Amino acid sequence: MAKPQKPRAARPLAWRLAFVYAALFLVVGCYLPYFPVWLYWRGLNMDEIAVLLATPLFTRIVFIPAISFLADRVGDRRMILIVLAWGSLASFLILWATDGFWQMFLATLLIAANWNAIMPLTETVAMTGVRSGALDYGRVRLWGSLAFILASFGTGLVIGELGAQTVLPLLVAGCALLVVGAHLLPRELTTRQRPGATMLERLKLADAFALGRSPLFLLFLAAASLIHASHSLIYTFGTLHWQAQGFPSGAIGGLWSVGVIAEIVLFAASGRIVARHGATRLLLLAGLAAALRWSLMAADPPLWATALLQTLHALSFGAAHIAAMHFLTQAVPEDRAATAQGVYAALVVGLIGGLVTLASGPLYRALDGEAYGVMAVLALIGAACAFLLMRQWSGGLVVGVAKKRRKAQPQSSAEGGETWPEA
Repeated sequence: MAKPQKPRAARPLAWRLAFVYAALFLVVGCYLPYFPVWLYWRGLNMDEIAVLLATPLFTRIVFIPAISFLADRVGDRRMILIVLAWGSLASFLILWATDGFWQMFLATLLIAANWNAIMPLTETVAMTGVRSGALDYGRVRLWGSLAFILASFGTGLVIGELGAQTVLPLLVAGCALLVVGAHLLPRELTTRQRPGATMLERLKLADAFALGRSPLFLLFLAAASLIHASHSLIYTFGTLHWQAQGFPSGAIGGLWSVGVIAEIVLFAASGRIVARHGATRLLLLAGLAAALRWSLMAADPPLWATALLQTLHALSFGAAHIAAMHFLTQAVPEDRAATAQGVYAALVVGLIGGLVTLASGPLYRALDGEAYGVMAVLALIGAACAFLLMRQWSGGLVVGVAKKRRKAQPQSSAEGGETWPEA
């Protein structure tokens, strides 16, 4: 008997999405560590730099849900991704040509409008591939983590040789690769309607708001937001605190790499892990791992112990992210997939992440390393929400399918009742 074959789109979608993730994280790996260096080189003071860094974080609360809803309503996510990729490239070129704080501020707003929604839309396309059986999400997503390591180390080397002025050219190059990747995405898995499908009603705003009325969806958002937000302190002050502990610069770079490498290992095996344990149980494990990680970090462990704790990043972040993506795939109808991703990104990284990041400053100033104890409490509350979700969610949709056929028509059993298969 012939072995069952994967869908024909499996290989093209996998390598094309891997390319998109790699391009995305080449930009992120350059932007996060070194964009402030470029701003300082351009003559901005610390307060101005802080404003420009915070602006994209909070604007995503508006931009991501709006653009994600538009993508669901239009039904062609590939087209939206192409527009946003070109817009991001143009925005970074405009920033490169700006002069002075206010011009840079306006350019940063333009970058935020185009860039913020790219990641959740890419995640939506990836999870559509998971729904159809075309790919293993973790094995594709790990290429983004590898690209982040390459970009963060490579950009540092380039700056050391050529100076901080090289940051913007590298960001522009990364965006150019993203434009290429967006154009390479296959049309058949980035549009909601398949050839020959019966015409469906357009998504309505009320259908999107139905997500916000689902207690299970809100419980999921609470769990994921608190677990991810508990990482805010280490993202903001981790390097500074390790320097204060006397860790060598090379060792600090190694500590960050250990966390990302552990994350990559988890992503590679995530398909089997989710199949065996389920999304909500994995989210609970992430919350408990984060609580343990921050509780021990609050004691200012020595370098060797800190390195061991960094391996928990695979669970505290990696498992939480994998669990969230698979929950959204199983619990949200395909017609609202991008909208759900947008709400998730806006709340987790935008609102809650932004608020906890702002609170990290006073906390760290008052408590020093003991502020990690507060992060442990946040993670523990997130784990409690994940436990409640695990007890209450049966694995089905948290909201009903909004789209109905305009006119009932006879169907063969092979066609099924919906345009897209639901988990």
